[in-house]
Amino acid sequence: MTAVAIDPAKALLAPVAPTARARIVTPALVRVFVSEFGALTSFYLLLSVVPLYAASIGVAGNAAGLATAALMLSTVSAELVTSRLVARFGYRFVLAGGLLLMGAPALVLPATASVQAIVAVCAVRGLGFGIIVVVGGSLVASLVPRERRGEGLGLYGVVVGIPSVVALPLGLWLVGQVGYAPVFVGAAVAALTGLVAVPGLPGRAPTPQQPVGLLAAMRMPALLRPSIVFCATTVAAGVVVTFLPLATRGASANLATVALLAHATAATATRWWAGRFGDNHGAGRLLLPGLLASAGGLLALVLIASPVAVVLGMLLFGAGFGVTQNASLALMFDRVSPSGYDAASALWSLAYDGGLGLGAAGFGVLVMWTGYPAAFAVTAVLMLSTVTVAPRQK
Repeated sequence: MTAVAIDPAKALLAPVAPTARARIVTPALVRVFVSEFGALTSFYLLLSVVPLYAASIGVAGNAAGLATAALMLSTVSAELVTSRLVARFGYRFVLAGGLLLMGAPALVLPATASVQAIVAVCAVRGLGFGIIVVVGGSLVASLVPRERRGEGLGLYGVVVGIPSVVALPLGLWLVGQVGYAPVFVGAAVAALTGLVAVPGLPGRAPTPQQPVGLLAAMRMPALLRPSIVFCATTVAAGVVVTFLPLATRGASANLATVALLAHATAATATRWWAGRFGDNHGAGRLLLPGLLASAGGLLALVLIASPVAVVLGMLLFGAGFGVTQNASLALMFDRVSPSGYDAASALWSLAYDGGLGLGAAGFGVLVMWTGYPAAFAVTAVLMLSTVTVAPRQK
């Protein structure tokens, strides 16, 4: 065997290959982002526009509330069965169905002039939305390497968070500029455009194991505990998005808008940061700090007469909410095998949407007895009652 001479100088100057890191952004993940971004844009464009439309055509006074209630009730209903649908029909078919249910009914809205028709459209769109959020989370968990899952979920959080920051106010602004019909068509197109990304997605979960059902997931403390903590923060989010504009009516006309924008922006940014931190140090370490920050931000609203306290409180609440969003979802995925991704995503989505509804409904009753400052304080204390179930480590 012939010896090969090595020049020490060249060896020292030779570049050292960096440690390989698993790739996050793959073509399949980009397709997930495209479909989810279109669906969430459609959702937020019409979230406030449809209730406004119901009022503008002179239908019954409770039509706005009925429309939103139908949307969220059907969303939760869809989340209960989506994991079973995916197990039977696969990701592509179920996601395509969700996008169709979100997009096509929006085209009917310009011709609707009754409470029943508006509520029916909202109910159908809610079914599509419930399917989309469950499938999106499960697909991201399946496509991102386990050691960088938190970061992948953080990127996903940014993708689905941007529509909440941009499309929600944009829908209301566009109505004033071009009217309702073009906004309805735009929302339909946004959702249906996501269909172009569906063919490149996985058909079924890449696992031969029997899928975990949602009811089984609810009986697993390892999944139930993070979902309870997350639900506590979503209850507060339901309070904030519903009642902050009402609680600040005597202040500057733009205070609620600025505060809600601060909340949404902080939540989107910290959701991404929490993913990177969780990959390196454990997602469980973030759940308790996220809960405490959310409760602290809500408690600041006791000083509702102070614009500075309101905006800073919403920045703190948004930061805690974003951290809790990412940490709870990453922790739940870490605690199941791939066969349980669909059920974990469904349970997390139920905590999200169920908490939003409970917060809005319960706070409405509470505030009639206590007034806004005391009701915000009571809600913050109730949030902190879940500290006992918050994991302290991964």
